[in-house]
Amino acid sequence: MIPKLRVARPTNNLAALRRFYVDGLGLMELYSFRDHEGFDGLMVGQPLAPYHLEFTRQNGHFVPPAPTPENLLVFYFPEHAAWAAAVARMQAQGYQPMPAYNAYWDRQGLTFEDPDGYRVVFQQADWNL
Repeated sequence: MIPKLRVARPTNNLAALRRFYVDGLGLMELYSFRDHEGFDGLMVGQPLAPYHLEFTRQNGHFVPPAPTPENLLVFYFPEHAAWAAAVARMQAQGYQPMPAYNAYWDRQGLTFEDPDGYRVVFQQADWNL
């Protein structure tokens, strides 16, 4: 059995992250909740994928962002057409690529920064591990 993975982190702006990860990145909103023991949340991913991302906001609590240039989510697109479509969707939503901190990611990909300052790489390559 392969366990499922949830990557969770706090934010101060769920709406901005919904726009970035759903409208821009093309993930689906899998679930959201309001005032669950003082927290609002958003889960995004692809149906039946073994992973999803969860963003939470605690009511009345400010979370200072803590990203570094090497905090990355990397999405691999083996087919150029799918990669180009994903990049075009991000740019159509107003998100522009930025130079990666580690030049390795610029060789076959583009890096975008989410509203909280965390980076997402669209790598035009296979995942071969």
